[in-house]
Amino acid sequence: MRLSTVILPIHRWGEGQKIWRRAEDLGFHGAYTYDHLSWRSFRDEPWFGAVPTLTAAATATERLRLGTLVTSPNFRHPVTLAKDLITLDDVSGGRLTVGIGAGGTGFDATALGQEAWSPKERADRFGEFLPLLDELLRNDATTREGSYYSAVEARNVPGCVQTPRVPFYVAAAGPRGLRLAAEYGQGWVTYGDPKAPADVPAEQAPRVIAQQIEKLTAACEEKGRDVATLQKMLLQGSTAERPLASLDAFVDWAGTYRDLGITELVIHWPVPDSIFANDLAVFERIATEGLAQLR
Repeated sequence: MRLSTVILPIHRWGEGQKIWRRAEDLGFHGAYTYDHLSWRSFRDEPWFGAVPTLTAAATATERLRLGTLVTSPNFRHPVTLAKDLITLDDVSGGRLTVGIGAGGTGFDATALGQEAWSPKERADRFGEFLPLLDELLRNDATTREGSYYSAVEARNVPGCVQTPRVPFYVAAAGPRGLRLAAEYGQGWVTYGDPKAPADVPAEQAPRVIAQQIEKLTAACEEKGRDVATLQKMLLQGSTAERPLASLDAFVDWAGTYRDLGITELVIHWPVPDSIFANDLAVFERIATEGLAQLR
């Protein structure tokens, strides 16, 4: 099992670079950030772009995996996103992981002036977005016409450092998304019940994940794939569970999800006076000792 962190893009780089370097020093496997234009309670607070932040983080670190949790079609197009990802993979020396999903109904959903998409349209769009992004990242030139997303002789030379392309970690809970994860993903991402994760009692939260993994397994079988070849990432912070309250709480929590088949846990870097407020000393102890105690 691996342990990673999410560093929200809320810090001016003079301060932010210290956090990304500290994440590497603490031994985290990866450090990710949200790819939003703004987000919930942080909407009127500082919030920087994900790709520039990750590019800066790539130059400030040497070993950390870096990535988005998650990017989506809400304000992205596969052609321009592919160019950004190829560049970021190059700058990072092949340390990029692309967390990607269908998007939701938050501020990003209408920031470009569009009407909010229905769940069906989001799924339809993602069903075009992900295959086209896959093709763009694998090929020097791509032409494809879709109902929502097209590319005409889109060039992506020299391509990704990682081959055949950067890994996709697909955030999904519904049947269509899980099938996309099974077909295109090197990993799968969950944060709990997608409708209302915080409303699920803490003791019932593992069962939600177990049921999702059962559905993921079925989707993989449908695609002729062994589910064991897919990394399984749990993003902490949305459920009623409180694994960052203490080292013991984390070890218990991590052990539960390891036994369910989760291969990577992602915990939020503490942000004072927010929903991600946690004791930094406890957090750093979890980073350095948590998995060792679990083993």
